[in-house]
Amino acid sequence: MPELRQNLATREWVIIASERARRPNVYAEAPERLLSGNRPTFDPGCPFCPGNEELDLEVSRHPAEGSWQARVVRNKYPALAEEGPVLRRNNGVVRTITGVGYHEIIVETPLHNTFLGLMDVPAVTIALQAFLDRGRQIAADPRMEQIVFFKNHGERAGASLAHAHSQVIGLPIVPGDVRHRIEEARRFFDDTGQCVFCTMLEYELAGRQRVIAENEKFVAFVLYASSSPFHIWIMPRDHRASFLNIDPADLPMFADIVRNVLHRLYTRLNDPDYNLVIRSTPVKEPENGYFHWYMAVVPRLSRTAGFELGSGVWINPTIPEDCAAFLRD
Repeated sequence: MPELRQNLATREWVIIASERARRPNVYAEAPERLLSGNRPTFDPGCPFCPGNEELDLEVSRHPAEGSWQARVVRNKYPALAEEGPVLRRNNGVVRTITGVGYHEIIVETPLHNTFLGLMDVPAVTIALQAFLDRGRQIAADPRMEQIVFFKNHGERAGASLAHAHSQVIGLPIVPGDVRHRIEEARRFFDDTGQCVFCTMLEYELAGRQRVIAENEKFVAFVLYASSSPFHIWIMPRDHRASFLNIDPADLPMFADIVRNVLHRLYTRLNDPDYNLVIRSTPVKEPENGYFHWYMAVVPRLSRTAGFELGSGVWINPTIPEDCAAFLRD
């Protein structure tokens, strides 16, 4: 029988449509699909390949000397402007804030035919170090309230360039979705005295039905109330509210599990399109007992339809436990 499951952290409901559930292997992309690893190592028309760098857009490179392994560059067509004050205007229904902030690209590798799931752990660590360094620099700007790290892999996920890259946006506001998650986490903490994310992690480790990978510092699992097939969270074992406060010594472990998860998706689902986002507390919010940063990986294997838009309730045509077993095996 179908069942409704609730995400304990967000209190959002999803329908697990078990009566019409599809086997996880049917979500593998077509075999004739051009895989990321089968592209050429260099594309003369790619602005992210070595030799094509637009140096006037460069913010930083890693390492700072010699051949770069990761770069941070300003978006050529940014959604926000770096210069200017934060000015608010409230007049009736008119409510605006000047669109100041940061919109930058993190080029994760000089190679055109790889990505985080195919790179070795040291290379992934360098890319994540670029995330961390730039995030901390943006957070030092007093105008900024929230930093969002995200990755669009593949056309259906919104990527316009094939070369492996992520993006970072610094905002002068805390988005409503972030506020909602913080409020729910705080409510759970007030009711129970516990972090809802730590509670979820403890439950997943006890049952292990949905755990797909783990190491000394991090655990990856398919979400119990997955809103879509293969919806994965990667969560640190140690409680910390902000990704920006991660111990740099833990970055190789984070790199290890990110590579592990993305490699499993690549090999089992034939390089699916996916979105990746790091969910973290606002930059001016102190470390606390109720929020816990994590990375979400959401393959784009299903579509949003009218029911989801009209109700806010998602229909998942797979069983999360089956998805986890498929990736684990």
